[in-house]
Amino acid sequence: MIPEWLRPLYRFGTGAGIVIGPKDLTVYVARLRPGGPRLLAARTIEDYRERPAAEWGAEYQRILDALKTPPLPALAVLPREQVLLRVVPLPGVTDEDAPAAIRFQLDSLHPYQAEEIVHDWQRIGRTSFFAIAIAEKRIIDEYAALFAEAGVKLGGMTLSASTFFSSMRIYGEPPVSGVLAVGLSDAPAAGAEVYGESAARPMYSALMPEPAERAAVLAASELRLEPEVEAKPISEWLPAWSAAPDDFDFSEAGRQRAAKPWAAALTAAQPRFAPPLNLLPAELRFVSSRLLWVPTAILATVLAAVLGAWAAMGAWQERAYLRELDRRIAQVTPRTLQVENADKEIAQTVERIQLLDQFKKRTRSDMDLLLEVTNAFPPPAFLNSLAFDRNQVAVGGEIADTDGLLKKLDESPRLAGSEFTMPLARAGQNEIFRLRARREGGAR
Repeated sequence: MIPEWLRPLYRFGTGAGIVIGPKDLTVYVARLRPGGPRLLAARTIEDYRERPAAEWGAEYQRILDALKTPPLPALAVLPREQVLLRVVPLPGVTDEDAPAAIRFQLDSLHPYQAEEIVHDWQRIGRTSFFAIAIAEKRIIDEYAALFAEAGVKLGGMTLSASTFFSSMRIYGEPPVSGVLAVGLSDAPAAGAEVYGESAARPMYSALMPEPAERAAVLAASELRLEPEVEAKPISEWLPAWSAAPDDFDFSEAGRQRAAKPWAAALTAAQPRFAPPLNLLPAELRFVSSRLLWVPTAILATVLAAVLGAWAAMGAWQERAYLRELDRRIAQVTPRTLQVENADKEIAQTVERIQLLDQFKKRTRSDMDLLLEVTNAFPPPAFLNSLAFDRNQVAVGGEIADTDGLLKKLDESPRLAGSEFTMPLARAGQNEIFRLRARREGGAR
């Protein structure tokens, strides 16, 4: 059931109702709006059984083409005498368990063989009663083949009582005291068709070979209605149209004849308030409703919203992560600077220590070099000058014989590349010399 506050949102739609008569088809097209329903078309297709199906099917299509409506799944109302309606109380039975419970009783509800019937059921409102429609399978197959040959797309086949019940709830609810409606049957000679609702019989429908007044009395007794519940024509219980074609018969008789096709068109336009019984096999039903795309559109919207939220969440999480990372970096930056400064101080200290070690080693290296040079000039040779730096040694003095002097110096591991820096000169028995050598090894 649709909540009351949501009902205005569902009062939209266009539907075609077809009442199958002995000779003619009555076609009504209704359009629902929150402000009220409109009767868009009311036509009678005559002698449909005697004419080629393609011919009267084209006539039906012209009705829809004139209204410029999208393809409409029509709801066909079967002749009342061809459908059995049974109302069965099943207290405590849930909708999930109802099919099994109904199948258990089905054989006792009709006079046909089990394989010869088609049936459908619906819970009646919020009660524990279930309405069951039963028809011969050959009749349903015959009508289905006939409409298919004509090119008429059917959304269902039902009976008039089900369309009355459904259409009376589109723009409101029937009175709690009950409903008693009397209308014309498909074959006027058969008497009156009575429809009613009460606490004892939440859906009642019957053909009575009696005058309308007598039929109403008998139906009130069956329904156990209070005396104040007045019998009215079926048309007065249905939602009144806010507009109708100019050529419509607005007389009382015309309104009574319009009750069945009008209820069928209203139910076809919006069956969600009270889904009608449907005897047409599911595989033969034509469905064309924009509302069917609503769940898909909602799911697509939800999916897009989820994907958008996921993408936004990813970007937000990334920004939050970067902010947290910056905060953590800001926290550890002072310590990092301290560590870097400490590393620099340690490096400078190590460098100083290494420099001191080098100075310490230089003294020993210089003393060793001085010893090497001294040993290279045995007495009676003597030196007038001795100078050295980190790269070379310069020596000047006198020696008795300079032969082999350079070779002797080059044999030292601390000297190499010895050479005289001036020509040799004699001073008495000694030769005056000046030489230099490249310093090798040792501390620098």
